[in-house]
Parts: sequence; C-alpha cells; structure tokens
Amino acid sequence: MKKKNVVVSLGHEALGYTILEQQGAVKKTAKVLADLIEQDYHLTITHSNGRQVSMIHKAMTELRRVYTDYTPAPMCVCSAMSQGYIGYDIQNTLRSELLCRGIAKPIATILTQVTVDPYDDAFYEPKKVIGIYMSKEDAELEIKKGNYVQESPGKGYRRVVAAPKPIGIVELDTIRTLVDAGQIVIACGGGGIPVIEQNHILKGASAVIEKDSIAGKLAADLASDQLIILTSVECVYRDFETATQAPVRHMTVSEAKELIAAGQFGLTNMQPKIEAAITYLEAVPEGSVLITSLDRVQDALKGNTGTLITLK
Repeated sequence: MKKKNVVVSLGHEALGYTILEQQGAVKKTAKVLADLIEQDYHLTITHSNGRQVSMIHKAMTELRRVYTDYTPAPMCVCSAMSQGYIGYDIQNTLRSELLCRGIAKPIATILTQVTVDPYDDAFYEPKKVIGIYMSKEDAELEIKKGNYVQESPGKGYRRVVAAPKPIGIVELDTIRTLVDAGQIVIACGGGGIPVIEQNHILKGASAVIEKDSIAGKLAADLASDQLIILTSVECVYRDFETATQAPVRHMTVSEAKELIAAGQFGLTNMQPKIEAAITYLEAVPEGSVLITSLDRVQDALKGNTGTLITLK
C-alpha cells in the first residue's frame, strides 16, 4: 500500500512554553508522531513558535540593554533561532522514539525562508501581538525605535508586528527532494522566516507569518494527501464558548467560507486554520484536512472526533 503523504502542523500545546516545558512536551508529541509513522503516514512537520520567538526576542533585547555594543536582533533573526532550536528538539526526540520502536528513518530540519509582499496591507496595520508584557517605559522605547505596541489594561504592553501572507517557500525544492526520498522533514517552523526579495537578494522582514497559513501552503505545494492541524481543541465548534456551542464534524470548503463570513471563527485562533484548509483544498481537490487535538488524533482518524474538511 502506498504511504500517505501528510503535512502535520503542531500547535503551542505540542511544544510547551519554556525550554524545559518544551523538552517534556516534545516527548509526548514524538509518541503521537511515531504512532502515525507506524501507521504508514509519511510526515512533513511544521510547527508554531509564538512563545519561543517571543522569549528569544526578549532575551536579545535584554542583552542589548546590558551590553550596549550589541546590536538588537531583528524579528527575522529571532524566527531563525526559534526554528533551529525547536527543530533540534523535535528531530532528536522523534528519532529516539522511532529507534526505540525499531524504526530507523532520517529526520532533517530545514531552516526555511518564506517570501512576502513588501506592500502587503499587514505592514501598514500590524495586528499580530507577540512577546511578554512590558512596562510603559519599555513600551515607549519600542515606539521610539519605530515599533508598534498594544496595551492590555491591567497587564501592560506587548509588541505588535505585521503578519503578511506567504507568497513562496524559498527552500521548497530542497524540502520536496527530501520528502520524495522518504525522509521525515521539519520545515517552515513558526511560519517560516519572512523575507522580501530585492534584486535577487533576500532581506529579512520585521514580521511573522501565521503558522497555519504556511501549513496550508506547504501542504498545497507538496500536493500532500492530507493536512492534519493539531490544536488545543478536539474539533471545530459553532458558537464556540457560548451556551449554544456545537461541534462541527464535517464541512466542505463552501460551508467553511459561509461560516467565516458569519463570524463563527476567532480571527486569531480558529479562522487561520480554516483559511489554511481552504488554501490547501483549492489546490489539492482530492485531499482532506483534519483539525483536532494532539491527544485525540487517533480517535479523529477513526472518525470518532475531530473536524474533517473536504472540497465538496
């Protein structure tokens, strides 16, 4: 039987929120991924990096505060750092889990750049909130540097950056070559490193890319058989967190668009996942998207939970 090529998108719960939490969380995640591999799923893995890139950005900012001769690290460099250390934890932990099961498979993390449009509307109206809370004084320093901040009453201020739409995956040919060779690939972590192409030179952009957006594009570009999005809830809901909350077990692309238009999905949590599903399915009509939680993925694959999205 031909192996099923699947892109798996890991959410925050699969990684934890600190370096130590990540090490513990990734062990659990590796078992889930190894179960899929034992079931003949050929995985390409992408992941979030929200907490991790925020931690790195804060650390580099504090380093500049203590050692004034250091240059603050731009957001694109922080994204690259987060890709590297998250990929390092996933690939080593998954490799160990597979070897314990008698499975020897090459696993590689690809430091991935993603091109964005410098004229994307997102650059003119940044909305993606990142990082830890700052004092008013620190927020004013960020504003002086030309950055955007947003106040959360009673909590403090947080950095706000642009989240432009991905245009192209720079290392796509490398990723595809490894996938075609049967290797497990970790790529486009945290949405990828956003870059702008200028006269054949790639320049890092002060932005982040939604990891769901790039998951949909990666699955589409690889013509994967399925996209599995692992998140904090076991399925998609109508009227989420209200008295009339109800699970959506299956929806078509047209139904998904209607629910988006009706404002059924949170703009920063579930809607990006649904939009990623639409991007993928319109490019790969015979594919399917499964949205569920990390601990319920096996039940979801059996049709007992989760939300399945198809073109028709």
